[in-house]
Amino acid sequence: MQRQEAADVKAWRRWSVALTAFLAGTAALPVRAETILFVGNSFTFGAHSPVMRYRPDLVRDLNNEGIGGVPALFKTFAEEAGQNWTVSLETSPGKDLAFHYEQKRREIDGRWDVVILQDYSTLDAQRPGDPTRHAEAAGLIASMLRRANPRVRIELVTTWSRADLTYRTPSPWRGKPIDAMADDLAAGNAYALRRNPEIAGAIPVGQAWNRAWRDRVADPNPYDGIAYGQVDLWTWDQYHASAAGYYLEALVVFGKVTGYDVRRLGEQERAGRDLGLDPRVVGRLQAIAQAELTQAIP
Repeated sequence: MQRQEAADVKAWRRWSVALTAFLAGTAALPVRAETILFVGNSFTFGAHSPVMRYRPDLVRDLNNEGIGGVPALFKTFAEEAGQNWTVSLETSPGKDLAFHYEQKRREIDGRWDVVILQDYSTLDAQRPGDPTRHAEAAGLIASMLRRANPRVRIELVTTWSRADLTYRTPSPWRGKPIDAMADDLAAGNAYALRRNPEIAGAIPVGQAWNRAWRDRVADPNPYDGIAYGQVDLWTWDQYHASAAGYYLEALVVFGKVTGYDVRRLGEQERAGRDLGLDPRVVGRLQAIAQAELTQAIP
C-alpha cells in the first residue's frame, strides 16, 4: 500500500511539473490573430499631438494618410501584452458617424472581429447633445457590419468633456461642472445602445477623464493654470486631447476590448516613454483606466 501511495505521489508530481511547464509555455504565446477597425475623427487619430503620427507602420490606415493615432497605441499595448491584433483605422477630421456611413462605406464594409465607433464630440454638430442622429448612424453601420460578420463586436466610444465648451464658448454645457458633458455623452451612448441592441456596449473614456479630475491626477480647468503635480488632458485648443489624454483614451479602449488589466503594462510602458510622459503619470493613468473599467464592466 505504501509503495503504491509513493508511486502515486511521484506520478502526480511528474504530472504537476509537466502541466506547469505547459502552462508557462502557452502563457508566453500570443493569442490568435484578431482584426479590429477604428472608425472616428480627430479624437481617434490624435490631432494636435504626437500621437497622430505615432508608429503608423503598425496599423493600416484605410485612407492612406499615414495616421498612427490611438489605434497605434492600441497595437503597441497589444504587442507588450503578447496579443496578436491586426489594427486598421478609417478617420476623418470633424466628421460624425453619418459621414462614415454615407461616404466611407467602401472602406469600412468588411469582415472585422471588433469595430470601435467614435462619433462627433457633441454627438450632433447642429444640435449638441441630441443623440438621435448618433444612434441612427451607429445602427446603420452596425447592420452593415453584421451582414459581413454576424458575430462582429461593436463598441461605441464615450468621449470627454470639452473645456472650451464648458468654460468659454456658448454651449449647453457652459457654466456646468466639467464632468457634465461627458456624462451627457454617456447618456447619449446609452440611448444609442437601447435603440441598437446588436451593439455590444460603450467604452467609458469620458468617465475615465472625469475620474482623473476627481482623483487629482489631472487638472479640470486649464484656463486658470495647471496645478503642480497634475497633468492637462487637453491640448492647446482645450478641445482635443494632449498626449496624456489620448494615452488615457487608448488605455481604456484596450482594457475594455481585451479585458487586460492595463496596470500590468507598467510605468515603463513603451508608448508612454515614446510620448515623453512622466513614468509616474503613466502609472497613474493606467490605474485610473483600470479603476474605471472595473467599475464599468460587470
